[in-house]
Amino acid sequence: MTNEQIARINELYKKSKSETGLTPEEKEEQARLRRQYIDDFKRNLRGALENVDIKEKDGTITHVKDIPLKKAKHKI
Repeated sequence: MTNEQIARINELYKKSKSETGLTPEEKEEQARLRRQYIDDFKRNLRGALENVDIKEKDGTITHVKDIPLKKAKHKI
């Protein structure tokens, strides 16, 4: 996500709180940009976590990406 897209998200938020509000097209754009931001954030977080190693008490190294995920109540 570019800085311009983040700035646009902020502009749309400010406009949504103003008296004029957002047009239907702007609401769709806002939803699309927010979804893109969240997806990019999740992708970056997963990438960072995959590079984390945990040193166990016995000195062994466990790679986070090798730890099985428990079934979560919410999709991440």
